[in-house]
Amino acid sequence: MESVEFIRILDHQGRSLAIAAGEAGPGAEVPTCPDWRVRDLLRHTGMVHRWATSFVAEGRTVPHSGDGLPDLDGGELLEWFRTGHRRLVDVLASAPADVECWQFLPAPSPLAFWARRQAHETAVHRVDAESARGVAPEAIAAALPRDFAADGIDELLCGFHARAKSKVRTEEPRVLRVRATDADDAVWTVRLSAGPPVTVRGGEGDADCEVSGPSAPLYLSLWNRLPYPAVSGDASLARLWREKSAVN
Repeated sequence: MESVEFIRILDHQGRSLAIAAGEAGPGAEVPTCPDWRVRDLLRHTGMVHRWATSFVAEGRTVPHSGDGLPDLDGGELLEWFRTGHRRLVDVLASAPADVECWQFLPAPSPLAFWARRQAHETAVHRVDAESARGVAPEAIAAALPRDFAADGIDELLCGFHARAKSKVRTEEPRVLRVRATDADDAVWTVRLSAGPPVTVRGGEGDADCEVSGPSAPLYLSLWNRLPYPAVSGDASLARLWREKSAVN
């Protein structure tokens, strides 16, 4: 997928998140994130949007922790979120293709990284906002583009969980396979051990467990927003993912 498509999805998902959050209200519980209410979701996602914007807009080449969470609530908080989201979309859309700034996952360019990462960040949290107003994640999954969902699986497995931070580990080597059943060549083999997971594209060799399903529900299940569509083999590896894969 090209950056322009990620930016389009980011725009749509952020606006939809704001609408859902506004209808749910700041005090509504977020079923997909049991420790959060809508105000927590808006503060977190709005902070991440501003943090991401700062790298691209200012050409920052070293990491920083951002400005923290705002002391806002209600309509002011919602407007703060909308303003930050709009600024992120505009900055990404107008940034030169060769912009130089910090990134934390492999990508063809910093712009490609930030457009992709913020599209997925916002899409997953849009699911959270919808859940707060009673919309099932399955309904949102049905509207996600197949290629976007498959890309999100790839980012999660080959990006986030290739890092030393990943807690998805096993004492003995095991193999988890992830298969999107509605996309060509959308198969990943995840080799688990006492070290960080090692993921390759493809389904060669035996696997101890396979998690499979259509791209969108599979994507959201790997982000722990839905149950797994299907699990075969040793289900303890699927449970391990559920318990240890949270990204901070």
